[in-house]
Amino acid sequence: MIQSKNKTAHANTPLADGISIGTQIFAASIARFVLNTARRFAYPFAPALSRGLDVPMTSITSLIAINQITAILGVLFGPLIDRWGYRKMMMFGMVLVIVGMFCGGGIATYSAVFLAMLVAGLGKSIYDPAIQAFVGKKVAYKYRAKAVGFIEMSWAGSSLIGIPAVGLMMQWAGWQAAFWLLGGLGVFCLAGVYHVLPLDDKSGNQIERKDKRRLTIGVWKEFIHNRPALGMIGFGFFFSVANDNLFVVFGAWMESAFGLGLSSLGFATAVIGAAELMGEVLTVLFSDRVGLRRAALIGAILTTVAYLLLMGTAQNLTLALVALFIVFLTFEFTIVTCLSLSTELHPSARATMMAGYYAFAAFGRVVGALSGGMIWTFLGWHSVCLFSATMNALGVISLVWGTWHWKKS
Repeated sequence: MIQSKNKTAHANTPLADGISIGTQIFAASIARFVLNTARRFAYPFAPALSRGLDVPMTSITSLIAINQITAILGVLFGPLIDRWGYRKMMMFGMVLVIVGMFCGGGIATYSAVFLAMLVAGLGKSIYDPAIQAFVGKKVAYKYRAKAVGFIEMSWAGSSLIGIPAVGLMMQWAGWQAAFWLLGGLGVFCLAGVYHVLPLDDKSGNQIERKDKRRLTIGVWKEFIHNRPALGMIGFGFFFSVANDNLFVVFGAWMESAFGLGLSSLGFATAVIGAAELMGEVLTVLFSDRVGLRRAALIGAILTTVAYLLLMGTAQNLTLALVALFIVFLTFEFTIVTCLSLSTELHPSARATMMAGYYAFAAFGRVVGALSGGMIWTFLGWHSVCLFSATMNALGVISLVWGTWHWKKS
């Protein structure tokens, strides 16, 4: 009988028994670091891509915008991830990113790169809810923020390590080298995920067997009656509107207010990357101890205050950088804590919940990017900060409404 149990356990892991959950999370996080870099590198290197492809800058910015929309399309895959398994869909998302990167590197035309980035963006939109759902299932709730916070360090890591490394590669071997590098790293990470993560449980760990035939729309109808899930999705939308509304114009503001050049703006962006990393570290250290719901509310309220503080820093560069640091630190702390909380709001369909959260957050980023440019142009910096604070406050209200009576079952 003992021998039979050992055989079953061995079948659940491609390599061997005893691979710790920490090792599994580490392997999945390294893969996500590569996916995040693939998603973000076009932002700072848009001019290089424009020159390499011989297209105007507007063509590259359009490519970036379309890439953001893939996160909204990812909502269609949530129920499929719950149905088919987290590991399997994580690998599928990685395959899409790898294919996209190799196509972009091998075919030096705008249409090929456009399609490559679209496919890669869709791959990340599948991978993200799958990995969060995987953590939600495998990690005890009292350690959830530690696990999610560690995974989210791959986001800050992509800006602090991944994008600079891609820049060096492009400078040394041309713009196509970035695609080859990321595609090759993707293959390496795919192998790691395949060997380290356990096989998906076929006994109903995702959507229950009796529900396997439900259509996607049927799964989403359940959310109408799930107040905590609706509140969190609303929070993700408003919080993302607030952040991108400011993020898309902060460079223009610092340039006009303080006369900063490109190198100085690059330093300001590094400050934001450091703030993101610090927010993720604080999540790991404190959110589980404080309680995820309480920590999320504290962070969201502090972020609202931080937006208002930015209004009074237009005369002092040091104060402006400190205020920006606080905004992005509190934002990242809150968003990672809320991701941790979201993994438990709909346990029977975790990936569907996470896909919905990511989709509405992506929609919020699109709305924020559009509003930020218009408000900056017609009303100025104070109005940008005030609008972000207002949207953030609506996010706080949505979070309170959704989770007021919620308790972990």
